[in-house]
Amino acid sequence: MPKAKASKKSASKKSASPKRLDSPSKIVATGLPHVPPMYGLKTRENYLPFSHAEARLAKSRNYWICTARPDGRPHSIPVWGFWIDGALYFGTARASRKARNLAHHPAISIHLDSGDDVVILEGTATEVDPNDKPTFKKLDAASRVKYNMPMTAPPGGQSVVYRVFPRVVLAWTEKDFPNNATRWELNPGAE
Repeated sequence: MPKAKASKKSASKKSASPKRLDSPSKIVATGLPHVPPMYGLKTRENYLPFSHAEARLAKSRNYWICTARPDGRPHSIPVWGFWIDGALYFGTARASRKARNLAHHPAISIHLDSGDDVVILEGTATEVDPNDKPTFKKLDAASRVKYNMPMTAPPGGQSVVYRVFPRVVLAWTEKDFPNNATRWELNPGAE
């Protein structure tokens, strides 16, 4: 399988500070998805722009999240969410299966509804501090526009909001597959 082509952004100076998972990701490589040769993907000069994935993530109403139970069995469920400042946000009850899974193992895969215009992201879910008023203000404003309702949480810490900065994003359109299949590798928390 051909190696991913480094993006021009990856040539910039890297920070010596440890990786943080509370700031936007930086694209470090753009190339082909890692699939067997039988899929017919060929190295090329041009890939989908990351703006294609971001536009789809921002516009989507539903996001399918995939987590793993403590015994390793998968769990998938749709949630409402928001693509804001390079991260996907979603909330749930702390007692829900997805929250219990994420408490055990925070790795997550998220994809959109369409199999014809595919966007998949992989990353680590981190809890948003309930006292992070600027973030919750953005989420509330986004919820009022997107879902026509305020973002509310039951009192007493019964709910949790997660932030996922992607480590990998995959995208392609069925009509142009395999010619536009693209994989971005990101460095969460890069400054």
